[in-house]
Amino acid sequence: MELDETDREILRILQENARTPFSEVARRIDMSSATVHDRVGRMEEAGVIGGYHAEVDPKAVGYGVSAFVGLRVEQGREEDALERLRDIDGVSEIHLTTGEWDVMLRVVAADTDSLRELMFEEVAEMDGFSRSQTMIILGTDFDADGPPI
Repeated sequence: MELDETDREILRILQENARTPFSEVARRIDMSSATVHDRVGRMEEAGVIGGYHAEVDPKAVGYGVSAFVGLRVEQGREEDALERLRDIDGVSEIHLTTGEWDVMLRVVAADTDSLRELMFEEVAEMDGFSRSQTMIILGTDFDADGPPI
């Protein structure tokens, strides 16, 4: 789908706040609500907009520690390993990567003891991983709401 500047402006507004009513989006870009509704529908259909999500603060729901985990996967074990990782409570993101690590996880835990348990009793016990490195996130300086539009 080709996006014009109006589509891009609609996306920027929805990235700021996905709950912005179409009437407000329309007012801000000087367009009718029906046209905004149609354009958003086309972008949803084309997969440009993949969904609308609540941003939840992990600390507010009991996860005081976040970390990135790099994993090296044994050859031929990738699919099985990824499937098992999806089932671990606390794994919030799984990324296939190039470089030193085959997989990068983002994990959340209540505290460092819980993180240690997750790493040693869940991840380290799984077959298919030859090495890991855990990097605790001390703070987040910038977290974009998605790609630049």
